[in-house]
Amino acid sequence: MAVIIDSVIYLCFVAILWGVTNPFIKKGAQGLEDIRAKSVYGQFFKEQLFLITNLKYIVPFLLNQCGSVLYFLTLQNSDLSLAVPVSNSLTFVFTAITGWFLGEEKVHRNTYLGMILVLCGTMLCCWDKLNKTVEL
Repeated sequence: MAVIIDSVIYLCFVAILWGVTNPFIKKGAQGLEDIRAKSVYGQFFKEQLFLITNLKYIVPFLLNQCGSVLYFLTLQNSDLSLAVPVSNSLTFVFTAITGWFLGEEKVHRNTYLGMILVLCGTMLCCWDKLNKTVEL
């Protein structure tokens, strides 16, 4: 049972890292569409240089990748049918909340309903896994 609880905590932390950094990555990449080059290869390298040298992009990107490493490490000790729903569904919740705090767009009431349903579904999934572990 301790492994399941630890896995859920780590997966929630992964979702926080992924979800919170997504709007910051989007914000940090602003201006990328204004970069122009004469060739396709030149365009590619100029865009890469823009992203790599832009701290507003690279810091959230690296934190996001830390979340991916933690996800990979957590998968070694957790059930895939628990890891995917918990991390991916909660990522959307944290992305919506962070985007709202950053002023991306006004949150519609249906979004709140969706977030509540996602949280309920995630809790049911975790509860089911905990109950199966206790029965064994």
